[in-house]
Amino acid sequence: MKTLLKKELCLTASPLSFLFIVFAVMALIPNYPILVGAFFVCLGIFQTFKTARESGDTLYTAMLPVKKTDVVKARYAFSIVIELAAFVITAALTAVRMTALAGSETYLANPLMNANLAYLGWVLIVFTVFNTCFICGFYRTAYKFGVPFLVFGIMTFVVIGIAEVLHHIPGLEGLNSTGFDPLQLAVLTAGAVIFAAGTLIAERVAEKRFNSIDL
Repeated sequence: MKTLLKKELCLTASPLSFLFIVFAVMALIPNYPILVGAFFVCLGIFQTFKTARESGDTLYTAMLPVKKTDVVKARYAFSIVIELAAFVITAALTAVRMTALAGSETYLANPLMNANLAYLGWVLIVFTVFNTCFICGFYRTAYKFGVPFLVFGIMTFVVIGIAEVLHHIPGLEGLNSTGFDPLQLAVLTAGAVIFAAGTLIAERVAEKRFNSIDL
């Protein structure tokens, strides 16, 4: 498994998968739907799936003396590594916005989502949508990714829309506070649980799908 993950990182991965991690910096942009940054991180991972398909990597890997389920696990592990790398950077920049920049007039007057604990929870939910809708959907055929990516895109912007609307509802204003609010912690906790459970379930389903495919 470790060898397959190393192969994914060093051989299969598209350089764009690593480059698009920098979109985590969007957490610092005021007056912008910053949750779109998580979408671009996933778009970078998508480039690896595209590169792997065009190079015949899926078939090549499946022909190695490894379990077919490990092929799926390695690709999921690679995706999670990229997602968590982006999340760590996002969390660090969010901490800066919640402390050193908490009193900035630019952020205080921001009508869109602010970078705070709730934002981090929504980032994890977007990653979950990618892991379930796109990656799991891709392994229906291990070749076609147009429809899975379309579904991921639609669902992601639904999530972004919900996240941007919620903090405008009376009583939920704390979700967009530049400081700490218990509501934010609730969203972050929910996001972490959804990410862990959703990704695990999606991986198991993807493994079963891939096992049933005659490559």
